[in-house]
Amino acid sequence: MTSFDSSPQLSAWRALLALAVVFVMLATTGWTAVRHHKDAASPLAASLSAWERGHIGGRALPDAGAPAGKLAHFFSSLNAHQRSRLATRYPLAVGNMNGAPVELRYRANRIALEQARKTERQRVHDNRLSPLGQQEAERRMKRFGVMMHPGRQVLSFDPMGAGRIAEVFGDLGKASRVSVVVPGVDTNVLTFERTNRKYSAPVGMAKALYGAEHEASPRARTAVIAWADYTAPAGLGVDAATSMRADDGAIRLNSLVRGLPGHSPVALYCHSYGSVVCGVAARKLPSRVTDIAVAGSPGMRADTAAQLGTGARVWATRDGDDWIQDVPNMEVGGLGHGADPVSRDFGARVLSARGAIGHTGYFEPGTDSLRNFADIGVGSYRSVRCASGDDVCREESSGSAAA
Repeated sequence: MTSFDSSPQLSAWRALLALAVVFVMLATTGWTAVRHHKDAASPLAASLSAWERGHIGGRALPDAGAPAGKLAHFFSSLNAHQRSRLATRYPLAVGNMNGAPVELRYRANRIALEQARKTERQRVHDNRLSPLGQQEAERRMKRFGVMMHPGRQVLSFDPMGAGRIAEVFGDLGKASRVSVVVPGVDTNVLTFERTNRKYSAPVGMAKALYGAEHEASPRARTAVIAWADYTAPAGLGVDAATSMRADDGAIRLNSLVRGLPGHSPVALYCHSYGSVVCGVAARKLPSRVTDIAVAGSPGMRADTAAQLGTGARVWATRDGDDWIQDVPNMEVGGLGHGADPVSRDFGARVLSARGAIGHTGYFEPGTDSLRNFADIGVGSYRSVRCASGDDVCREESSGSAAA
């Protein structure tokens, strides 16, 4: 038997492969990919600045960055007319404010989307833009219009740059269980929803999960959030190989969870680079996060599930055709994301992904991965299907579907 399969030689080969990947990244994207840009003041920053100077009912407005509980108390002290005035005056500030009533955030973001759509309509006819710039403005204008359709519940929205957005499916205020879908690279306002390959985009993922949860437990009161409210890496460059975007995303994810209404359990579903975000966030997440499920993960910035420092159950799944399995699972000098979450040594509960195809097929209806996600989402842990075909991933789990 050749000695190539022994641990030292295999590790050395993987290290060389990792270095080759790094050099390719640097050659194609350059270190400039990690530089900090000094952008002009964003519409959100302008709205927050105006909020800081604002008053309502003769009193100053609270710090927009205050804890969600304090902001919730402030809004509860206002009457309906006062809350509506704040949403109209400071739509982006209120629409992105954890602690503000969710229905008020939906209303504020509808106003903010309309303002952003008008801005893009003007840019469509701006001769200072290139034809490609005008085409992108038209795409953004149409996207913002779609997001304003009746019944859509936009929980957060920032039009700056590639844009950030989150949408709710279900009644978040009355949900007994909440699921949050955290997507990976190339996620922005234009890729938030797709007509083709719809289950590879956050909206399609969240809709599929919401429907599967209802099928798993028709009486369960669930809500699912398609959460693209962080600046995801663009492409597979240096940003995707480091935790820089994940570090900021983890802060934002933590703020989201801590600002959710009520005390219902929360499950996170983290796809691809989104699993890096969840891994970085894990240690500081509140105890209401009971489950973290990763799919197609390049790593979670940890060598084991225990190193994540969370009391939540950690689940992992990967399809046999997923190209992510060929990415070296290591971390050297900040590049790479650590151990493979589906490996035995990592210690996650490994789920079946039967039926999923490729890197983006985990939320396709009819797949084991989606059924498993739904069972986790409604608390039906005894129903999940393990990758090993036995009960090993269900060990020490208990519970049944939530009513």
